[in-house]
Amino acid sequence: MKIFLVTRGDLPPGVRAAQLCHALRQLAAEHPELDARWFAESNTLVLLEVPDEPALAALAARARDDDIPVAAFHEPDLGGSLTAVALGPAARRLVRRLPLAYSRQ
Repeated sequence: MKIFLVTRGDLPPGVRAAQLCHALRQLAAEHPELDARWFAESNTLVLLEVPDEPALAALAARARDDDIPVAAFHEPDLGGSLTAVALGPAARRLVRRLPLAYSRQ
């Protein structure tokens, strides 16, 4: 069982790291049953990125449309912009072509 964390590639590297952590914490708060199952079964995370905020919003919308658990994090220090999302295991098909986070340095 994997949780997919996706952030924006247009953010500085340190900010991306923090946003990925925020998204995981958001998932734990919004979907405690999923978080508990993931923690007990695997603890496997996949860190990915999209180019920018519109791409991240579109990914989150597609996941919601497909009834996949989504936790979206909006960073207060960046004007409330959407900076990262955490997606449940069924999101695999939505994210399979996304690059790993930090792979395009």
